[in-house]
Amino acid sequence: MKLAKRADMIKPSPTLAITMKANALRAEGRDVIGFGAGEPDFDTPDNIKKAAIRAIEEGFTKYTPVGGTDEIKDAIIQKFIRDHGLAYKRSQIVVSCGAKHTLYNLSQVLFEEGDEVIIPAPYWVSYPDIVVLAGATPIICDTRESDNFCCNPKSLEKKITPRTKALILNSPSNPTGAAYKKENLQALAEVIIKHNILVISDDIYEKIVYDNYDFYSIASIDDKIKNLTIVVNGVSKAYAMTGWRIGYAAGPEEIISAVTKIQSQSTSNPTSIAQKAAVEALNGDQSVVKQMVSEFEKRRNFIVDALNDIQGITCPPPQGAFYVFPNVSSLYGRSHSGNTINNSTDLSTYLLDRANIAVVPGKEFGNDQHIRLSYATSMKNIEEGLRRIKYAILELN
Repeated sequence: MKLAKRADMIKPSPTLAITMKANALRAEGRDVIGFGAGEPDFDTPDNIKKAAIRAIEEGFTKYTPVGGTDEIKDAIIQKFIRDHGLAYKRSQIVVSCGAKHTLYNLSQVLFEEGDEVIIPAPYWVSYPDIVVLAGATPIICDTRESDNFCCNPKSLEKKITPRTKALILNSPSNPTGAAYKKENLQALAEVIIKHNILVISDDIYEKIVYDNYDFYSIASIDDKIKNLTIVVNGVSKAYAMTGWRIGYAAGPEEIISAVTKIQSQSTSNPTSIAQKAAVEALNGDQSVVKQMVSEFEKRRNFIVDALNDIQGITCPPPQGAFYVFPNVSSLYGRSHSGNTINNSTDLSTYLLDRANIAVVPGKEFGNDQHIRLSYATSMKNIEEGLRRIKYAILELN
């Protein structure tokens, strides 16, 4: 059977593939510690679970409006007012089956053959493939570790052509944990407005920040940039609700209406029960988020110190999310048992084979000098995992 070309144009998500491989090896009896999954290891808070149970008991188990109920849209509207001073109408909000689904729908609505979409690297692994599936061309804009992996206005402007349709901006970032300061966003906004391109602002990690970092959304700068911005967010990361699959977008009414239409012919509405749970997440007690972030910060501090204690590895502390992106390029050229480490894939394979440690090669994120580790796992796993990594590195010649 001949498959459609689009099926061969993309690859499976490497982060999910690493997690699946680690799980398969565990099933075979190997004691694998996984640093691959971008998923909080905390349970969904009780008040959110109880809201879902009530929804089931009250029979809220039918279809809802395609783009989400008025109740969840109102909760999202209040969240934007409360957190960012941003005002949206219901017609400017759409709720989808996770933030990834939201991004996919946006790409289907906005991009087509001949369009270019600028993606700063390192990038989340799915951005380029989502753009490719829409028929457009990802244009990678490399960032530097010395710039905290943030895209600067000059680099952005150099990548803009008459075909440029949008910039995808992710802050805090997966995989680096880097976050943009307000002044950085203001400088980027000037370029975006000048060239009249769109910006998709992926804010999914906005609540997971450290060191008194004050998250700022690019849409908050002024009305000009707000009118060019589609903000994407969801409840997966902040509320440990990855399996509930609720993401959302806020932006110009014409775009949101088109996304809703696309969604009506694919998934229809997101799960009714999950919508009720997400309303409670957004409107309910937020102290549990602070508790989770506090624990993430302890883990971050430990893993950064432990990585920097390994000769040949340097790791700046991330400002947000729950990933570290250490530079391991000093290890390239070293070997073990006749096998030379030439790149991030080789090192990741070595750590899995030698130390039963699953990490994701930086190459998958557009930067082969690094690897990514998620610290969304227990401190016990982090301590043991870093011990194994240290000894595995010491065994390299």
